[in-house]
Amino acid sequence: MSNSIIRIERLQFPWQTQDPFLFCAFHNDKYPKGNGQLGPVTGTSGRTIGSDFSGKDGWSMYHGDTVPGFPAHPHVGFETITIAERGLVDHSDSLGAAGRFGNGDVQWMTAGKGVQHCEMFPLLKDDEENPLLLFQIWLNLPKASKKVDPYFGMLWHEDIPMYQHADHAGRKTSVKVVAGELGDIKRYAPAPDSFAAKAENQVAVWMIEMEPEAEWTIPAANAEANRSLYLWSGNSVEIEGAEVPNMHVVKLKASEETTINNGGQPAQFLMLQGKSIGEPVATYGPFVMNSNQEIQEVMMEYQRTEFGGWPWPSHANTHDPSKGRFAKHADGRVEEKG
Repeated sequence: MSNSIIRIERLQFPWQTQDPFLFCAFHNDKYPKGNGQLGPVTGTSGRTIGSDFSGKDGWSMYHGDTVPGFPAHPHVGFETITIAERGLVDHSDSLGAAGRFGNGDVQWMTAGKGVQHCEMFPLLKDDEENPLLLFQIWLNLPKASKKVDPYFGMLWHEDIPMYQHADHAGRKTSVKVVAGELGDIKRYAPAPDSFAAKAENQVAVWMIEMEPEAEWTIPAANAEANRSLYLWSGNSVEIEGAEVPNMHVVKLKASEETTINNGGQPAQFLMLQGKSIGEPVATYGPFVMNSNQEIQEVMMEYQRTEFGGWPWPSHANTHDPSKGRFAKHADGRVEEKG
């Protein structure tokens, strides 16, 4: 093995990560046609409704009842980066913000001192299947930022920069730079209090796609950063001379270059990188603080305030099926993407 490889591990669910990340949930659901009410035309019999992670017939309802997804739930003390590569997500939150995004869009939400949100997966198409491919990455916040005001920002796919590389044989590697620095691209978090908003924290979130037999070298970064490379689509790939099977993570030394030689199939990776926060982590579900006492305090606060309550007609709120991609922000600003 090269000096840049620390270890190679088979992926679990959710995917294991390194500080400053908490985990990554990978959803690859082959949803059927819709039933005209944003649910599956095949029905939901044989599933544990309310907690269906079965993957039966290639998809799950998760915590959804009639529409798949995650009804209203609280988040405190960290950030969610939701990369919706295929399919659509209907977002609603306790700040009054809402949106429909997907097919390459990214939502970046800093939960900070507390927010409720729901993330439903509406099956809008009744005449064809509704596949969903989604990554939700949890990025921790340092103690100094645990109580910042919640905020969400949209990275629309039309605006996300793409880095292109052709190797000596002309075979291409494309990198979607959600966050980080690569070549001439410098991209930081859209949320002002994000850990990724400061360049010195070395946060990088890249979606890498390589043609068959392509070669590409990941440039070195700061030695203080942790770097994980996830192979989630493709055949066996060679990384610094080591054979890496599909659905494995490679933990790398960020201070050294790493060369990837793809095999005979297209390959897709997620790369997560960031400087370690290096603080104690106490978690209880979607509450992430630095101590158990802080967890108890924030849970009591949630019971008392519900982080502003729930302004929507349903805890599994969905939007008008005729609407396209949009975001309504807490300050009333509306983005319409069609």
